[in-house]
Amino acid sequence: MDYLKGIDHIQIAAPDSSEEQARHFYGELLGMKEIPKPENLKARGGCWFQCGNQEVHIGIQKGFMPAKKAHPGFVVSSLAELKNDLEKAGYEIANEAPISGRERFFTFDPFGNRIEFLEFD
Repeated sequence: MDYLKGIDHIQIAAPDSSEEQARHFYGELLGMKEIPKPENLKARGGCWFQCGNQEVHIGIQKGFMPAKKAHPGFVVSSLAELKNDLEKAGYEIANEAPISGRERFFTFDPFGNRIEFLEFD
């Protein structure tokens, strides 16, 4: 039986009191629209964003350690322009082994989590 229908959201962990940094990176630099968290979850901290039909939840984690290998892969419309904007903002860019039919690069969010950006041919 096929149980899965898709992905509703991903959660990316962040350290305590990092919401403004998350809003800057995910909201301002990447252009995701912040969406309200449910009232019963607001006390946990963090913030949520809309990314296409999915959501990206930035969750506060006690004893936070960044994800260095695990990562989300975001599809973008102008990889070169995003790469330039991130470099201007001081983010280091890492190119990885090519994959046929797509261009890609990695960076790390303000908390050290690995993030991949892809543009399909």
